[in-house]
Amino acid sequence: MSTGPTHAMSGLLAWSAVTAIASTHPIGQLSPQSWAVGAVLATGAALLPDLDHPGSTISRTFGALSSGLSAGINVLSSFVYRTTRLKRDSKRDGGHRGLTHTLVFALFAAVFTAAVIQNSQKWALPVLMFVFAGLAVRGIMNDWCPKQDALLITAVSAGITWAMIAWTSQTDASAAACGIAVGIGCFAHYIGDAITEQGCPILWPIPIMGKTWFPVAPPKIMRMKTGGVVEMAIVGPIVTILSIWLGLAALQGTGALPFLDWVDLLPI
Repeated sequence: MSTGPTHAMSGLLAWSAVTAIASTHPIGQLSPQSWAVGAVLATGAALLPDLDHPGSTISRTFGALSSGLSAGINVLSSFVYRTTRLKRDSKRDGGHRGLTHTLVFALFAAVFTAAVIQNSQKWALPVLMFVFAGLAVRGIMNDWCPKQDALLITAVSAGITWAMIAWTSQTDASAAACGIAVGIGCFAHYIGDAITEQGCPILWPIPIMGKTWFPVAPPKIMRMKTGGVVEMAIVGPIVTILSIWLGLAALQGTGALPFLDWVDLLPI
């Protein structure tokens, strides 16, 4: 599940599912504005782990700025891989599907997001919204947007950020909810990569079968080829439909969709 559109929609699906199902938990009792902010962050965060690959489309989202950041992350990921791998780990450079594809990174991203917004919400929230909106737009529009058109992505991201900030007061956006959204988005990415042929080293640095970079994955018969027919014709559409359905259910729970009160979108 490594193509941009599927990754992006999986982030939205994961956020929608968590907030719709956890109706008795604070994360399931957000205001419509806070939920929407989380949706943007989770959708964008579902692309974030691929910033470890300088050649990826996502790494070119904001032109030279994101490309330079991606190159730096790739070097760091390679270094961590080389210094922590065991004898049974493959002798690859470890740049892609390395450090940013672990639960350690997801936890760091979540805590960092929450801490920054908590301490500097006035400027941090718009900046983070802009960045994650850009990743989300690039992922979703991957098949229609010119690969090198960073200006278009920047303009669309700025528009989304302006609309969200104009709609959301400073007290609406919960720092904790924003951090959780980013963590959920990253985790959705890992699940998507785990069901591809390569698997995903989610549990690093825990040694499994003599490997600290053990590629977590289901049996081979349950894996799929990245960008193959199964993903594009079956998995992608299903993820999109579920994300819309559960997103509506979550918004219904916030009271944002009173015109749908006549139907129970989540009968559990």
